[in-house]
Amino acid sequence: MDGVGMDVTARLRGKIREVADRRRAGVVVRDITPLLADAALFGTLVETMADPYWGMVDVVVGIEARGFILGAPLADRLGAGFVPIRWAGKLPGATLVEDGEPGPGGTRLEIRGDVLSRGRQVLVVDDVFATGRTAAAATALVRRAGGTVAGFTALLDLGLPGALTRLAGVETRFVLTAGPR
Repeated sequence: MDGVGMDVTARLRGKIREVADRRRAGVVVRDITPLLADAALFGTLVETMADPYWGMVDVVVGIEARGFILGAPLADRLGAGFVPIRWAGKLPGATLVEDGEPGPGGTRLEIRGDVLSRGRQVLVVDDVFATGRTAAAATALVRRAGGTVAGFTALLDLGLPGALTRLAGVETRFVLTAGPR
């Protein structure tokens, strides 16, 4: 993202570990726990993610699970509300459902159908952007719920080929990029 100094970038990268996924053979996940445990660096990350969206966002939507961890303080910093997108079957009440990337909760994501009023500007947040399927499902849910997608942001873009095409027309911002872009 614009305005992220090399020192901050290096510190952020140094706090993200690659760990073998215990549930899925051959899959490597990014562990951001050391970053979250560093109060000053976590605060800097939230500020960095908030900076481009001042005065532009009414609601931040966080994608389960680590999108919650980044999204809630980001919403607070922006003076916005926070709404979770969860794996299907976990939210109470009437929900809207979309197919996303296979993950620990299945492949279907859901949002409460009654929490976004028409035209509210919504920022969608996750920790890692990989194939773009989950982000695309989340932005589709926001639109179906009545919100206007103001953008998508994540801590880390893995730079996978074709991923950004799934978010065509959506402003995307990443703090760090792991692959070619």
